[in-house]
Amino acid sequence: MMNIDNILKLVQSGDLDIAEAKRLLEEGLSGAHTAPAGRPETAVQAGRTQEQPAMDKTVKDAGEKSAGDTPMRRKASFLSLSEDAVDDSLGYAQLDLSRPARTGFPEVIYGESKSAEQIAAIFERLAAHTDRVLATRVDADKAAYVAERIPGVKHHPEARALTWLRSGEAVPDGGSYIAVVCAGTSDVPVAEEAAVTAECLGSRVERVYDVGVAGIHRLFRRLPVIRGASAVVVVAGMEGALASVLGGLVAVPVIAVPTSVGYGANFQGVAALLSMLNACAPGISVVNIDNGFGAGYNAALIHQNGTKRDET
Repeated sequence: MMNIDNILKLVQSGDLDIAEAKRLLEEGLSGAHTAPAGRPETAVQAGRTQEQPAMDKTVKDAGEKSAGDTPMRRKASFLSLSEDAVDDSLGYAQLDLSRPARTGFPEVIYGESKSAEQIAAIFERLAAHTDRVLATRVDADKAAYVAERIPGVKHHPEARALTWLRSGEAVPDGGSYIAVVCAGTSDVPVAEEAAVTAECLGSRVERVYDVGVAGIHRLFRRLPVIRGASAVVVVAGMEGALASVLGGLVAVPVIAVPTSVGYGANFQGVAALLSMLNACAPGISVVNIDNGFGAGYNAALIHQNGTKRDET
């Protein structure tokens, strides 16, 4: 087993890539910790030690320095991190462990139609390899099972989501943010899915709820908060007019989410979807019906890429 100094020197010289360095470090640390009273460790407990995140960062920093300090080279170095890493040991799922290296965010679990046991097993494996895990469309019974099995899991009932952060810390207050705006209280579950998604991915969220066009004065009262956001997620059912209204009032990207809320001719969200797609106001993009996750993810990408440019 090579020591850490030798591994870092090889990474800096270009003779060892980051993925191989991480593997050597993990092999050296595995087996060094056992669970109390001889109880087998879970994948979350055994996957990484307290020292591992710092080592990972040191190896990553060394690789970036060896490639030269330009954005393109840093990106190339980052993408070299185990691009083909797949865990297929569960049999019913092939976990994309290298997705954070390619896209910046880990794989997300879609809980609909999966059993509680499957969700828990996938959740546990992902938590052993990343600093955050998100599962969407998880009902209360499945959520209770997963939360009991995996320490630190947080259930968001209204969003039907589960989140886990290695640090256990929430997004800090202050700084730039995303605004999640919804037309009516009936739209809140989809809005919460968007908000929880963005927060799990590291973005601060300001919620502005029940400001639909039927009482448009309520929206005007909250415009300062909405206009201060880096991106705005607009969630609306019925005729979906709120997206068009906000598109003409803000200077940032608007991500519109049609919901299936509405009476018969709403066609389970199709009317709102078509209305948003046909919006006259510029700057509006539209995701699928009830797809709060997709909107929150997209908003987080916009927000965090903007934050990186500001820091540069």
